[in-house]
Amino acid sequence: MSTAPPALQDISRALTPGHPSWPGDPEFALHPRARMAAGDSVNTAELTMSTHTATHVDAPWHYADAAEKLEAVPLSRYVGRCRVIRVQASQTQGSGEPARVGVDALEGLPDQLPPRVLLHTGQPAHWDAFPEDFTALHPDLIAELGRRGVQLLGTDSPSVDPLTSTTLDAHAACFAAGILILEGLNLSSVQDGEYDLMCLPMPLASGPDAAGNYIGIDGAPARTVLLPAGTLAALETTTLESTELEAAALSGLGE
Repeated sequence: MSTAPPALQDISRALTPGHPSWPGDPEFALHPRARMAAGDSVNTAELTMSTHTATHVDAPWHYADAAEKLEAVPLSRYVGRCRVIRVQASQTQGSGEPARVGVDALEGLPDQLPPRVLLHTGQPAHWDAFPEDFTALHPDLIAELGRRGVQLLGTDSPSVDPLTSTTLDAHAACFAAGILILEGLNLSSVQDGEYDLMCLPMPLASGPDAAGNYIGIDGAPARTVLLPAGTLAALETTTLESTELEAAALSGLGE
């Protein structure tokens, strides 16, 4: 008897026309190219965007010049058990600076957390304009998450640091703790709790361009989804059982 597929929640931001970019980055644009209505054999479009548009990962090289570029980060770091936590700003980094999410956001949570944590700060599902007044993260929170076993930190805000930050203290704290960064999530319809995360960054790779100039990859947009906790482990078990059955069947044919 067939079973219903697991509930999948897409937590990527839809790249609709006019989607806002980080101030100073290239604007997101989708230009029509070939059109069957105009006599072309196919429909195509030209895409222009920053590597940090909407839902995206930051490669460590984005904020540490001697760190790994995107292609050196194992894809497995972006896939597996995660926890979604609703948080609010509470701590300030210094006088006159905006409040950030502090360590108190983890009150009542286990001392050991899943390797991936996603923070729901209250951003809406769609941005009509770039949300300049968003909730950032305090470096002390990041250090504590690292102590609790977190290896990937996601947020629905455009960045873990405030818009005006020049020191990027939260990014630096992630680098010090060995935590990867996932930003711009859409968590507006997600309940707190544990899930399985599948985050698949575009497979961009560093190398020379047509003019011979070296291009390093500092990040990439990512399609990101949540599955019920345990789904991936169940799939691995099913695959293993199928492989064992196939091997047994093949062995029986040779008898």
